[in-house]
Amino acid sequence: MSLNEIVADYAAATAHFLDAVGAITADNIDRHVADGWSARQIVHHVADSETQSYARLRRLLAEPEGSIIQGYDEGAWAQCAALGYRELPIEHSLVVFAAVRQASCDVLARADDADFERTMNHSESGTYTLATWVEVYTRHPHEHAAQLVEAINA
Repeated sequence: MSLNEIVADYAAATAHFLDAVGAITADNIDRHVADGWSARQIVHHVADSETQSYARLRRLLAEPEGSIIQGYDEGAWAQCAALGYRELPIEHSLVVFAAVRQASCDVLARADDADFERTMNHSESGTYTLATWVEVYTRHPHEHAAQLVEAINA
């Protein structure tokens, strides 16, 4: 796959998630399947995940190979009352998501083949390359768009 195709797929994943968000209403934003997140929680999670991905991308490109990428406990973040996953409006998180995705897309478009082979060590999943990063963060919005649709239809 060419770099242009990789960047296009990444951008398409952003649009796909934002399209799914368009189905959220005041009546369905807090619906969820049993033991699942609501649309509100999903949007906040995706924004937080993207801020993590934004930092990981830059670390992958700029820091010495073999550095550590720290994982985070997304479930703990979702349960943390101060983070407001259950109550806060989603508008700010959507702005964060869109802005961070675009900024990362801009950086990806500047990467070269050698950049895609750079490695770091993820604290939870081991060796992590820019190619891995792209795969994970292109798939992530699609997965959560499907989860969001399932939640609002619950």
